[in-house]
Amino acid sequence: MRETRPALAETLSRIGSLIGDGRSRDDVLDVEQLSNESGVPRDVVRMLLDGAEPPAEDITDRIVRRIVHLRETRLRPDGTRHSYDEIAASYGASRASLSNLVNSRRKTPSPQTPSPQMPSRQALSRQGLSEQVPSEQVPSQQTGERRPARSGGPLASTQAGIETFFFGQPNGWLSAEPQTSLDNALQSVLHGLEREAADPMARLRGTRGLRELAARAPRLAEEELQLVTDWIDTILQRRNAQRVRGSGSDSSHTEGQ
Repeated sequence: MRETRPALAETLSRIGSLIGDGRSRDDVLDVEQLSNESGVPRDVVRMLLDGAEPPAEDITDRIVRRIVHLRETRLRPDGTRHSYDEIAASYGASRASLSNLVNSRRKTPSPQTPSPQMPSRQALSRQGLSEQVPSEQVPSQQTGERRPARSGGPLASTQAGIETFFFGQPNGWLSAEPQTSLDNALQSVLHGLEREAADPMARLRGTRGLRELAARAPRLAEEELQLVTDWIDTILQRRNAQRVRGSGSDSSHTEGQ
């Protein structure tokens, strides 16, 4: 598994190298969409895209915030939110246990943590949650290596149940560090740019690609614009000729039968 911070930096570097001339990062990265997909607040997404460190966040607060986020962004087919009843029932819990967790954490922010590496044990005990819940990353006593945060005790089963409800299986989405969450959300953007690089016409096939081409046209000299037009015409003529040849071949085959 890639290290969290280098992984995000590597992804952003790769995206930057694939954007190409005439486009900026803002043209391909939609902060709102990345926030919805990752569960990372919009302002934190912007910070991470700019290479800044996100603010410290208690892991339990993060999980609760993302539970709320899932209910607001992953809706039923009829556009309504999933109820606490159906979410909790899916993993054998009660509505009260889930709604109490969410509502109490939202109304009463946890105290400032004594250390960036340690969660507030007082905050966890108020929720009846295990004190085994680490914060962002915890150094291993044996090696000093920093391990990713994971929830423990009752909160772990709650997390696994909710992730299974929304994603089909536990995947760490609720507790993942912001850098990891954003990196995962950026993969679809990266893969799209890689497809464009492998197929230069891919961008023009979509409505957005055509709009981009039209928007950039005024910046081209008349001769340059004519070259682009001729290039597109040549490609279309070649494709039409291939279709005609293909149709003629099918007709000859039919007549010969």
